[in-house]
Amino acid sequence: MTKKLYDEDAYLKKFSAKVISCEKYPAATEAAETFKYDVVLDQTLFFPEEGGQTPDKGTLGGYPVVDVQIKNEVIIHTISVPVDEEAPMKAGDEVAGEIDWPHRCSNMQQHTGEHIFSGLVHKNFGYDNVGFHLSDSIVTMDYNGPLTEDDVRDLEWETNRVIMQQIPVSASYPDDEKLAALDYRCKKELKGAIRIVTIPGVDDCACCAPHVKNTGEVGLFKVLDFQSYKGGVRLSILCGFRALLDYRIVRTHLRDISHITSAPMYEAAEAVTKLKAERDGLKFALGEANRRMLSVQISQIAADVVSPMIFTDGVDTAAVRSAVNEMVASHDGYCGIFNGNDDAGYSFIIGSRDLDCNDLARFFREKFSAKCGGKPEMIQGHIDAKRAVIENYIISK
Repeated sequence: MTKKLYDEDAYLKKFSAKVISCEKYPAATEAAETFKYDVVLDQTLFFPEEGGQTPDKGTLGGYPVVDVQIKNEVIIHTISVPVDEEAPMKAGDEVAGEIDWPHRCSNMQQHTGEHIFSGLVHKNFGYDNVGFHLSDSIVTMDYNGPLTEDDVRDLEWETNRVIMQQIPVSASYPDDEKLAALDYRCKKELKGAIRIVTIPGVDDCACCAPHVKNTGEVGLFKVLDFQSYKGGVRLSILCGFRALLDYRIVRTHLRDISHITSAPMYEAAEAVTKLKAERDGLKFALGEANRRMLSVQISQIAADVVSPMIFTDGVDTAAVRSAVNEMVASHDGYCGIFNGNDDAGYSFIIGSRDLDCNDLARFFREKFSAKCGGKPEMIQGHIDAKRAVIENYIISK
């Protein structure tokens, strides 16, 4: 068993320990720049991936710790070592470790914020937290019962009230008698010593992770999104500095949208909706004009023309397909319409009543890595090539 120093003091940043073992991964490939070693210590500050939370980051013996796992109460640190260096450490060595404190602190803020919210959900609705994921970019919680938008807003508000009260947060290992009398949250049946994280009047929960000393250190709790999930609800949240950074990003984008639309920030959504409606109307009108132009182009093709090709832009696929069928009925060879431009490439539909269109498809795939296919009588796809190149090939055929 590895002694868990983070259990004793979640605020320590540096420690020293004795190396129990240091084993290298299988040989790296020629292109690899580093080897990875699995290191076991007699004690550690590094919290492993456990309880829905990603592991701590930091250094061990000066080398980056890229992963931390726990197996049968033994914590395994994976470090990255340049390939041109000797084995970084051996059994019996004393080694210094340092955790990435901003990363640890952020995880503590997120996890304690989740406990507050989950405790309030359990207290007010009787639901259990049946899923929790804390990564470097997202925090999600799943509950086994529904919540309305008003419920979520009220719970978010109450969570922040608890944060402002600066309630002490503690962790302990109650004996069997105390544990039996305690009404605590737990996702699964546990054996052995059970660690209980307590926020008086708010929550008691079995948890292995480090937490802040009082609720005030969570700083801020914000629900980003929620949705129905497996008969209950899934929420995405952020706490502390992560919530502040998210607010900065959202506020910046909202300010930019406000400037672009010449609308106050809190009317930006309405302004964008109006712009989208105008854009959709113009797009529809342009499409109608392009379809009429396409009909004119087809009518101007002489009856004896073989393999007529039309290049257009902004016409919907259904109209293009109908036009190709019209051309095939009146002309020999390949009849095709290329929809797009030289910069963005062309989507196309090509048909024929006397040639195998798959010959063209094979050439387009081989010559231009085009994505296309279909039947002998008709193919469709997209090609990144210039109009002149496409026309020259088809004429030569």
